[in-house]
Amino acid sequence: MRSIATSIALALLVALMFAARASATDIGKLLENKEGPDQFQVIHVADLAKLMADPASKVQIFDANHPSTRERFGIIPGAHLLSTYDNYDVAKELPADKNIKIVFYCADSH
Repeated sequence: MRSIATSIALALLVALMFAARASATDIGKLLENKEGPDQFQVIHVADLAKLMADPASKVQIFDANHPSTRERFGIIPGAHLLSTYDNYDVAKELPADKNIKIVFYCADSH
């Protein structure tokens, strides 16, 4: 059990290192989204751990990493594995309910 927790912590730490480079800028503006502001935010490991521990949060985690990255850093327990980070079928791979919280985890440099 301890090795699983260590693997999760390491994987999330790597994700945070990449996320630290992200700006607090509205992603919709960055992508020239004309529909209005997006509700994306970068979260920290502790925030994700709290969401995962709270069944009422109904959070779903999606792993968009390349298989080699998953092999190297592991997979967050319970995460849904996306077929690819940028070309997956939204209707088939993401939940239809638009009111649930979803977390994307990607530490790839591919």
